[in-house]
Amino acid sequence: MRVYHASIESDRHIRAVCSDPPVHLRVSDVLLAPAAEVKRVQVEDHSLIIETGPLRADKNYSLMLRGVGMTPVDPGPWLHRQTPAGPLGCRVEQDVQIFRLFAPRASSVRLLLYDRISDTSGDSWAMQRRADGVWEATVPLDQSEQYYAFSIDGPRGEGEMFNPRIPVADPYAQAVVSMNTFRHESKAVLPSALPVYDWEGDSFKAPAVEDLIIYEMHVRDMTMHPSSGIAPELAGSYKALTIDGARGGVAHLRALGVNAVELLPCQQFAWLEPPYLRHVGEVYNHWNPWERNHWGYMTSYYFTPEPRYASGANLEAGEWNDVALRHITEFKDMVKTFHRASLAVILDVVFNHTSQYDYQPLKYIDRKYYYHLDQHGQHISKSGCGNDVATSRPAVRKLIVDSILHWMREYHIDGFRFDLGAMIDDETLLHVREEARRINPDVILIAEPWGGGRYDPAGFSRKEYASWNDIFRNGVKGSDPLNHTGYIFGHWGGASSEDFGMWMLGCVQSKSGPFLSHAHSVNYLESHDGYTLADFIRIATGSARPGQRIEDVAAYRRLSGLSLAISRLGAMMLFTSRGAVMLHAGQEFGRGKLIADHGVPDVVPHVIDHNSYEKDDETNWLDYGYAADNAELFEYYRGLIAIRNEHAELHRSEIDRYRFLAANIPIAGGFEIMDEGGEVLLVVLINANHELAARYDLGHKRAWQVLADAGQAAPSALRLLDAQHVVVQPCSGMILCRD
Repeated sequence: MRVYHASIESDRHIRAVCSDPPVHLRVSDVLLAPAAEVKRVQVEDHSLIIETGPLRADKNYSLMLRGVGMTPVDPGPWLHRQTPAGPLGCRVEQDVQIFRLFAPRASSVRLLLYDRISDTSGDSWAMQRRADGVWEATVPLDQSEQYYAFSIDGPRGEGEMFNPRIPVADPYAQAVVSMNTFRHESKAVLPSALPVYDWEGDSFKAPAVEDLIIYEMHVRDMTMHPSSGIAPELAGSYKALTIDGARGGVAHLRALGVNAVELLPCQQFAWLEPPYLRHVGEVYNHWNPWERNHWGYMTSYYFTPEPRYASGANLEAGEWNDVALRHITEFKDMVKTFHRASLAVILDVVFNHTSQYDYQPLKYIDRKYYYHLDQHGQHISKSGCGNDVATSRPAVRKLIVDSILHWMREYHIDGFRFDLGAMIDDETLLHVREEARRINPDVILIAEPWGGGRYDPAGFSRKEYASWNDIFRNGVKGSDPLNHTGYIFGHWGGASSEDFGMWMLGCVQSKSGPFLSHAHSVNYLESHDGYTLADFIRIATGSARPGQRIEDVAAYRRLSGLSLAISRLGAMMLFTSRGAVMLHAGQEFGRGKLIADHGVPDVVPHVIDHNSYEKDDETNWLDYGYAADNAELFEYYRGLIAIRNEHAELHRSEIDRYRFLAANIPIAGGFEIMDEGGEVLLVVLINANHELAARYDLGHKRAWQVLADAGQAAPSALRLLDAQHVVVQPCSGMILCRD
């Protein structure tokens, strides 16, 4: 007989799952180390239920069965029921500061208070453990210190990370100052030191989800390039985005006409990775010669903005990035500025995994509680990013919900996009929805509906979350520029004419899609992941190749001929689709990503990049010279966005108001949208055929305003058209409005 698994189910019960029914075992055959009383054993099928004396959370137990051997005991099921009560973090209550940390398996916790950020030792206070696993200390408010951390000790043994010599910053801290090393040594800032902010009556109301035109953007990338017009000392900051009149930031967004921004991760993250090809302890970085995590999908602290984006941030290696809390004020200024420009603010939040190599607090508070571990105590990485978080644990669920509510209350955030949302358990997602709606009934909730091997847009729709619609993306654009291009490239790409209707109607279930409502569909062609849309088109049309060193950069940047036509056609399909839409920063002017020449080891420069998460400014920044190179594409996007804003019927009409039209050639389709009386309001005609013009019969002769054609788009008429039959040129489309 073998023991497959042993686990603590309560403070007095252990379950051992065996290969055979353990009917021959008695109390005298069972031992626990460290020593604990074994009172009774009971057999349930292949399981042995062991009743014990009181078990301690701060001990790692092993189970010895006579004649079988020793098995480590997993505390997981017991930990799963450990639920902290009340607020966590540091709070000012009357004339004292109360510190609370949930660390259920710790044997001792001390609070460390520091006068200066550079202090290596501080005033030490013993914390007391409550029955619910929360450690607590009360400190007079008149203490002079501004910073704090915790020293946490706990069980030793394989896989444990308790280390009282490593100061651990509070995961609930509202501000954290970190050192510029890959360990990101950190100290939390006391609430009494935080700035008071005047929102000046900000009461912005975001558009309904189905009305959203989302601009996915990276804070730093928007204004780092000199073409943004931002002074170098402000470039890449929250503050830079608020400067009116400059090309980057709010001026560009207002000119484009979008109504929401989705910020790539801005919760404080581990932006430095270990030194390349050097052993540092047990870490050996053989994958990232740039030594960066530029996009931010490695969250360290959930309640504070990333200090790297503060004006004047100190990014020098080995130094403290002490930005005097400007990142708090400047982030709020950015949100307030966006709201005044009628832009909703959506945060991309990462709760499914955490940073791998820094002193991320959850790892050092209790990795067995906060993470998914395998039977050998190693981190599970279904996310593909390192440390998968056990979101279903009560304290993790509480942290996620508390973080969401904090950003809504303190930073006036209008919505959230959940990275790898399928890795977050359903109960947590529902709890987020209910608690967030108590603050704002119209809060925007968007999921990346995959992750960890799961794919569930229909499940998110049932939970009333919107989702990134990769069905639209893959059908219209394709998933691989070499091996799987989509409809706009002149073929069905494995789809059919029925799929055209599904795409354009928001992939709702009545059209064989996953969504209960078109409002749950966020249609897009480009995101931060993968090739930019323009690079996808460049590769698919043969004007560039993966791995090819681009010698004539000017020719590469300029979209013309077929590439420009495909870009316009994709944009027309996107902005006439039903539901919400999203574009990625620079998509509107054909942005490409060429790996910069910085002499980085093992990196070939001047080739197209499809995964620039680890590269810094020169690969990722927005060069607004592209907008000059591709001015006609930028104006086409502006026109289509204006049409969509002017004609809500394009994304709000019910299905019974749509009538689909067939052309005289394949790879072409269109539709009419009617008013309540059955009169046609709008007509959208698409011809993805690259060789032949498409002819559509609109039923009878009528006067039309042409809002968009192969080369132009505007909310007012480009020209009038009096016709029953309309011809659409190859690889183009038309939008007609009843005159």
